[in-house]
Amino acid sequence: MAIDETIKSFLDRFKLPDFSGLDWKQSTDRLRQSFYRASRAVERDAPELAEISTLPVDGADGALRGRLYTPLGAGIGPGPGIVFFHGGGFVLGDLDSHDMICRRLAAASRCRVLSVDYRLAPEHPFPAAHQDAVAAWEWATQRTDVLAMDPDRLCVAGDSAGGNLSAFLAQEMNRASGPLPAFQLLLYPLVQFADIRSKKSSFQEGFFISQNLFDYFRDAYIHSDTDRMDPRVSPLFADDASFRGLPPAHLVLCGWDPLKDEGRAYAAKLAAHGVPVTIREHPGMVHGFMNLTAVSMPAREAIREAGEVVGSALGAI
Repeated sequence: MAIDETIKSFLDRFKLPDFSGLDWKQSTDRLRQSFYRASRAVERDAPELAEISTLPVDGADGALRGRLYTPLGAGIGPGPGIVFFHGGGFVLGDLDSHDMICRRLAAASRCRVLSVDYRLAPEHPFPAAHQDAVAAWEWATQRTDVLAMDPDRLCVAGDSAGGNLSAFLAQEMNRASGPLPAFQLLLYPLVQFADIRSKKSSFQEGFFISQNLFDYFRDAYIHSDTDRMDPRVSPLFADDASFRGLPPAHLVLCGWDPLKDEGRAYAAKLAAHGVPVTIREHPGMVHGFMNLTAVSMPAREAIREAGEVVGSALGAI
C-alpha cells in the first residue's frame, strides 16, 4: 500500500539532514529541536479530560518528571491505569512531545495514564533508561494513593524506544518475579538494537528512523558493541524463560517502517510461548505516525483503537 499522502506531505517538510560526521552535542541539539517542532501537537479539539497533573516519579538515580492524565468518568479509584514511556531513540522526546498521544490514549481507554520522562542519552547511556523504567514501574505499583491506580490492572505502554522499555519491563518483571503488568501495549516497538541496514529503505521509511539515525541513536545510548544484543535493549533476543508467562500484548505496526518485521517476529515469539497477542497494522503509515495527530485523522483513529483495546483488556470499557 502507498504511504499516506497527508503524512508524506508533512514529513517532506521535516526531512532530516545526514547527521554523520557532526559532533555529538551539535547533532543532539539539532535533532531535539527538529523533533520538538515536528511532534509538538496543539489541537483545539483535543479530548477533554477530568484532570492533568504533574508529579515526581521515582527513577533509578533520583526523581523523574511524571504527568498523570485522568479521563472523564474514571471515578475516585483505584482503577485501571497505563504507565507510558515515550519514544525517541533514547535520545529524543519528553512529556510534551507525547502529550497528545497520552491525552487521546487516556480518553479512549478510560484509564488513567502516567507518562514518565526517563533519562536520555548521550548524557545518560545504557542502561539508564531501562533502570529508570524499572524504578518508575515499581514506584507506580506501590503508589495507588497518589495515582488512584489498581496495581493489579496496570498496562505498560510505549511507542518505539518506549515500546522497547515496555517489552523489556514485562520481561524483567517476569525474570525477577516482580509486579507483572496486566497488559502490554507496544506501539511500533524497537525490539532489537543491533542493525537495520539489511532493510530496504525508500522515502524516509518512518518518522526519525533512517538507517543513519538508527545507528546514531544506538551509538548514543549503547557504548559497547557487545551490549547491542543484550536482551534488556534487544528484548527480541531474550531467552525462552523471559517469554513464558508474559502478560497479553497488543502490537501496533506500520507498513512503512523498517522495524515492522521485528515487531511481527516479536509477536510470533510471544504467541509461540503461549502469550495472547494481537496485531493491528496500518499499511499506509510510517514509524512515529501517532505523533502526527495535528495533521492526520487516521493517526487519531489509530490511538483511539489502541486505547479501546487496552480499556477492554483492563475492564475499563
